[in-house]
Amino acid sequence: MKNIKLNSKGVAGLDLVLSVITMLFVIGLLVMIYALMGGALQTASYTTTTRNVVNETYTPSGSGTIGGAYRSATCGTITAVKNSTGAIAITSGNYTQTGCSLVNLTSEYVTQWKVSYPVTYEADNTATNLMNDTVDAIADTPDWFPIVIVITFMVVLILLTVMIVRAVRGSGLMGGEIGA
Repeated sequence: MKNIKLNSKGVAGLDLVLSVITMLFVIGLLVMIYALMGGALQTASYTTTTRNVVNETYTPSGSGTIGGAYRSATCGTITAVKNSTGAIAITSGNYTQTGCSLVNLTSEYVTQWKVSYPVTYEADNTATNLMNDTVDAIADTPDWFPIVIVITFMVVLILLTVMIVRAVRGSGLMGGEIGA
């Protein structure tokens, strides 16, 4: 009978399992790095834009803010305030403004106002949209991890089964073929 020397380095496919686990950790690390970098790039590439807002609907229940629809808004001095129909002007003595904060002091028109003011804000641009799409796609990567892990371990189990069958055949315990 021929002696077969077993190499302990690859017994039971242990190197393969460790390689798979290392690969999964490296993929996870890369996804995390790209997500962090993308998040930083998202906030770094907006275009500063100024526009005049005309007749924005505002509910004057005590105090509130205007410009809430804009990212990092800086509101200028209000140019006009009207009642909900836009027919009656509300004078500046009926409200106070500090930045984007608007406070109703004495006005009897408390249902809704139409407010006009200039605003400077950070607007999306092509680079921002590209980074948003990229970060969203990278954020979806962990959803695929369970599938990748299951498929990888299925391959490992198949390889282990093949190795076991070859080892049993090579030992001479099975009838027919003699080990190589």
